[in-house]
Amino acid sequence: MNIQSTPQDFDFFVGHWKVRHRRLKERLLGCEDWESFEGSCHMWPLLGGHGNIDDNVLELPSGAYRAASLRTFNATTRQWMIWWVDGRNPQQLEPPVVGGFADGVGEFQSDDQLRGQPIRVRYLWTDITASSARWAQAFSADGGQTWETNWVMDFERLPETA
Repeated sequence: MNIQSTPQDFDFFVGHWKVRHRRLKERLLGCEDWESFEGSCHMWPLLGGHGNIDDNVLELPSGAYRAASLRTFNATTRQWMIWWVDGRNPQQLEPPVVGGFADGVGEFQSDDQLRGQPIRVRYLWTDITASSARWAQAFSADGGQTWETNWVMDFERLPETA
Protein backbone atom coordinates (compact mmCIF):
# COMPACT_ATOMS: atom_id res chain seq x y z
CA MET A 1 0.00 0.00 0.00
CA ASN A 2 1.43 3.36 -1.05
CA ILE A 3 0.40 5.47 1.95
CA GLN A 4 -0.38 9.07 1.08
CA SER A 5 -1.78 10.10 4.46
CA THR A 6 -2.21 13.66 5.66
CA PRO A 7 -3.77 15.21 8.76
CA GLN A 8 -6.87 15.93 6.61
CA ASP A 9 -7.63 12.25 5.85
CA PHE A 10 -10.54 12.05 8.29
CA ASP A 11 -12.00 15.51 7.58
CA PHE A 12 -14.79 13.76 5.63
CA PHE A 13 -15.93 12.17 8.90
CA VAL A 14 -16.48 15.34 10.98
CA GLY A 15 -20.13 15.60 11.99
CA HIS A 16 -23.11 13.47 12.97
CA TRP A 17 -23.88 10.08 11.42
CA LYS A 18 -26.55 7.40 11.42
CA VAL A 19 -24.88 3.98 11.43
CA ARG A 20 -26.13 0.62 10.15
CA HIS A 21 -24.11 -2.20 11.72
CA ARG A 22 -23.72 -5.76 10.48
CA ARG A 23 -21.66 -8.05 12.71
CA LEU A 24 -20.79 -11.75 12.75
CA LYS A 25 -22.09 -13.40 15.92
CA GLU A 26 -18.86 -15.44 16.29
CA ARG A 27 -15.42 -14.58 14.98
CA LEU A 28 -12.88 -16.90 13.36
CA LEU A 29 -15.07 -19.95 14.00
CA GLY A 30 -16.58 -20.37 10.53
CA CYS A 31 -19.78 -18.60 11.62
CA GLU A 32 -22.00 -17.22 8.87
CA ASP A 33 -24.73 -15.85 11.19
CA TRP A 34 -24.85 -12.04 11.08
CA GLU A 35 -26.75 -9.66 13.33
CA SER A 36 -27.84 -6.19 12.26
CA PHE A 37 -28.48 -3.16 14.45
CA GLU A 38 -28.53 0.62 14.32
CA GLY A 39 -26.37 3.24 15.95
CA SER A 40 -25.13 6.80 15.81
CA CYS A 41 -21.76 8.53 15.72
CA HIS A 42 -20.51 12.06 16.30
CA MET A 43 -16.91 12.92 15.30
CA TRP A 44 -14.89 16.10 15.91
CA PRO A 45 -11.23 17.11 15.41
CA LEU A 46 -8.58 17.47 18.14
CA LEU A 47 -4.94 18.51 18.35
CA GLY A 48 -5.25 21.23 15.72
CA GLY A 49 -6.44 18.69 13.15
CA HIS A 50 -3.75 16.08 13.90
CA GLY A 51 -6.26 13.95 15.75
CA ASN A 52 -9.96 13.31 16.20
CA ILE A 53 -12.40 11.45 18.38
CA ASP A 54 -15.82 9.99 17.82
CA ASP A 55 -18.53 9.09 20.29
CA ASN A 56 -20.65 6.09 19.26
CA VAL A 57 -23.94 4.62 20.42
CA LEU A 58 -24.31 0.98 19.41
CA GLU A 59 -27.86 -0.34 19.74
CA LEU A 60 -27.13 -4.06 20.03
CA PRO A 61 -30.10 -6.43 20.27
CA SER A 62 -28.85 -7.32 23.78
CA GLY A 63 -28.74 -3.65 24.85
CA ALA A 64 -27.15 -0.37 23.85
CA TYR A 65 -23.65 0.72 24.83
CA ARG A 66 -21.23 3.53 24.02
CA ALA A 67 -17.74 3.40 22.57
CA ALA A 68 -15.18 5.86 21.24
CA SER A 69 -12.47 5.95 18.61
CA LEU A 70 -9.39 8.10 19.14
CA ARG A 71 -7.20 8.79 16.11
CA THR A 72 -3.85 10.60 15.99
CA PHE A 73 -1.67 11.45 13.01
CA ASN A 74 2.12 11.00 13.21
CA ALA A 75 3.64 13.61 10.87
CA THR A 76 7.00 11.80 10.85
CA THR A 77 5.72 8.41 9.71
CA ARG A 78 2.68 9.91 7.88
CA GLN A 79 0.52 7.24 9.50
CA TRP A 80 -2.54 7.26 11.68
CA MET A 81 -2.95 5.34 14.95
CA ILE A 82 -6.51 4.40 15.94
CA TRP A 83 -7.64 3.21 19.37
CA TRP A 84 -11.09 1.79 20.18
CA VAL A 85 -12.47 2.26 23.69
CA ASP A 86 -15.45 0.07 24.61
CA GLY A 87 -17.68 1.76 27.20
CA ARG A 88 -18.52 -1.64 28.72
CA ASN A 89 -14.84 -2.15 29.57
CA PRO A 90 -13.37 1.39 29.68
CA GLN A 91 -10.27 0.45 31.68
CA GLN A 92 -8.92 -1.63 28.79
CA LEU A 93 -7.40 0.16 25.81
CA GLU A 94 -6.98 -2.17 22.83
CA PRO A 95 -3.76 -2.02 20.78
CA PRO A 96 -4.01 0.69 18.09
CA VAL A 97 -4.34 -0.15 14.43
CA VAL A 98 -1.81 1.76 12.33
CA GLY A 99 -1.89 2.80 8.69
CA GLY A 100 -3.16 5.38 6.28
CA PHE A 101 -4.93 6.24 3.06
CA ALA A 102 -4.02 5.48 -0.55
CA ASP A 103 -6.24 6.00 -3.58
CA GLY A 104 -9.26 6.85 -1.41
CA VAL A 105 -9.05 3.74 0.79
CA GLY A 106 -7.87 3.75 4.40
CA GLU A 107 -6.18 0.59 5.67
CA PHE A 108 -5.07 0.12 9.27
CA GLN A 109 -3.66 -3.03 10.91
CA SER A 110 -2.34 -4.35 14.21
CA ASP A 111 -1.56 -7.51 16.12
CA ASP A 112 -4.01 -8.53 18.82
CA GLN A 113 -5.41 -11.64 20.50
CA LEU A 114 -8.71 -13.49 20.30
CA ARG A 115 -9.50 -16.26 22.79
CA GLY A 116 -5.84 -16.21 23.82
CA GLN A 117 -4.56 -16.75 20.26
CA PRO A 118 -2.60 -14.19 18.21
CA ILE A 119 -4.53 -12.57 15.36
CA ARG A 120 -4.08 -9.74 12.91
CA VAL A 121 -6.75 -6.98 12.87
CA ARG A 122 -7.55 -4.81 9.84
CA TYR A 123 -9.82 -1.78 9.49
CA LEU A 124 -10.78 -0.60 5.99
CA TRP A 125 -12.43 2.74 5.18
CA THR A 126 -14.03 2.64 1.71
CA ASP A 127 -16.84 4.15 -0.38
CA ILE A 128 -16.18 7.61 1.07
CA THR A 129 -18.42 10.42 -0.19
CA ALA A 130 -19.67 13.68 1.32
CA SER A 131 -22.74 11.89 2.68
CA SER A 132 -21.66 8.30 3.31
CA ALA A 133 -18.78 5.99 4.14
CA ARG A 134 -18.12 2.35 4.96
CA TRP A 135 -15.90 0.91 7.66
CA ALA A 136 -15.14 -2.82 7.87
CA GLN A 137 -13.18 -4.84 10.40
CA ALA A 138 -11.53 -8.16 9.55
CA PHE A 139 -9.48 -10.66 11.53
CA SER A 140 -6.76 -13.01 10.31
CA ALA A 141 -5.49 -16.06 12.19
CA ASP A 142 -2.71 -16.71 9.65
CA GLY A 143 -0.71 -13.47 9.74
CA GLY A 144 -2.76 -11.71 7.08
CA GLN A 145 -2.78 -14.43 4.41
CA THR A 146 -6.58 -14.73 4.67
CA TRP A 147 -9.13 -12.38 6.27
CA GLU A 148 -12.59 -12.85 7.77
CA THR A 149 -14.65 -9.66 7.68
CA ASN A 150 -16.66 -9.68 10.90
CA TRP A 151 -18.11 -6.18 11.26
CA VAL A 152 -19.34 -3.64 8.72
CA MET A 153 -20.59 -0.14 9.51
CA ASP A 154 -22.38 1.90 6.86
CA PHE A 155 -22.43 5.59 7.74
CA GLU A 156 -25.06 8.07 6.49
CA ARG A 157 -24.46 11.74 7.27
CA LEU A 158 -27.18 13.47 9.27
CA PRO A 159 -28.06 17.13 8.61
CA GLU A 160 -26.30 19.58 10.91
CA THR A 161 -28.63 21.18 13.42
CA ALA A 162 -28.56 24.89 14.16
